[in-house]
Amino acid sequence: MPLRSKLKNVRRAAGKPAAGKTRGRKGEPHTAAELVVITGMSGSGKASALKAFEDLGYYCVDNLPVELIPRFAELALQSGETPRTALVVDVREGSQLEKLPAILKSLKRTMPTRVIYLEASDAALLRRFSETRRPHPLGTGTTVRASLGAERRHLRAIRKIADLVIDTSKFNVHELRAHLTDRFKQQSGSQQTILVSCVSFGYKHGLPEDADLVFDVRFLPNPHFVPEFRALTGRDPRVAKYIRSFPQTQEFINRISELLIYLLPHYIHEGKSYLTISFGCTGGQHRSVMIAEDVSKRLRKAGYKVKVVHRDSPK
Repeated sequence: MPLRSKLKNVRRAAGKPAAGKTRGRKGEPHTAAELVVITGMSGSGKASALKAFEDLGYYCVDNLPVELIPRFAELALQSGETPRTALVVDVREGSQLEKLPAILKSLKRTMPTRVIYLEASDAALLRRFSETRRPHPLGTGTTVRASLGAERRHLRAIRKIADLVIDTSKFNVHELRAHLTDRFKQQSGSQQTILVSCVSFGYKHGLPEDADLVFDVRFLPNPHFVPEFRALTGRDPRVAKYIRSFPQTQEFINRISELLIYLLPHYIHEGKSYLTISFGCTGGQHRSVMIAEDVSKRLRKAGYKVKVVHRDSPK
């Protein structure tokens, strides 16, 4: 019986415990069986994450009642058609959510189960709720900020048992889906699942608030004092050639690129999904722009996904 048809009977069998070991159609264990549970903060991108898993061929269910998860997992194990499944469980479950940590710990003893917890900063979540004009699932009786605080408290125990915590504050929808696709793609040998952002900025405008690593490039000669370059930016080939003409420029790019290529696998190993590397000069128009462009090319050549942002450079 197809999994979709079996799910119609899940509610009637919800009290039945999950089997310790189930067999496929030919009596062999489903070695590829996998359950991914997506949870986390409202507005953090769970719907987008679920779509990413659907594109990867997972059988996906949104907002499955907590008490039905063991039965759902059992049916997935028994099904020969879709052993890989993903589901979203979140604060919409209300008080039943307290049972989730124990259920997940039990499931991990019977089948491969991974828990992905999505979160974001309050500033990012407030902006998303404002843009979509949707109410928070905890209701409209209080402010969204207060609801987010209550939600974090409700989810604290679940976050502790997560296998992967992803802060989506700096992801857009497409970047989040690309990140998950790369990480969970079958037979993917790539471990380079981090999104790197190379940001140029001017110190006179302040440090970037979201910078993980900051490098000061004001030691390089400043094209601002060359009249023909003053109105241009570091993206102009003439300006870039001028900055590269100094030996310390190339040595800096080489050393920083080597350092980052060394560091990135360690950040990935620690579960970091997004790294912002900022390069600053006085105004954020010439030196930092050129350096961010060149370092990003080195990182792309090394196999990493990189985007470049020129915060203070004229458009």
